[in-house]
Parts: sequence; structure tokens; C-alpha cells
Amino acid sequence: MEKKAEHNIKAYGKNFTTMTPGSFAIKLRTCKIWQFIRFIIINIKMLVVVRKSH
Repeated sequence: MEKKAEHNIKAYGKNFTTMTPGSFAIKLRTCKIWQFIRFIIINIKMLVVVRKSH
């Protein structure tokens, strides 16, 4: 159930001070090749952390 106060909030309005992604960031977020590369990098970093702990 949605609250009445939340019903009137529009994302990225003038009252919000959060950063909105630019066109380059949006392209990276939707690019499957870049997502796969980031997946590999994050997994390698996780392997390094696990190896240090054992």
C-alpha cells in the first residue's frame, strides 16, 4: 500500500539534490559487455580478499 506523501514525489525533481546519471553512465549500465567485464573484475577482487584471509 502506497502512502499519500510518497504519491506526489517525482524522481529527479528540483527538490532533490541527488546526482543523476549522465548519458555515458547510462550507456555503461546498459552495456552487456561492460557488465561482464565489471563482473570479472569484481570476482578477481573477491578472490584476492579470500586468499588473504586463508
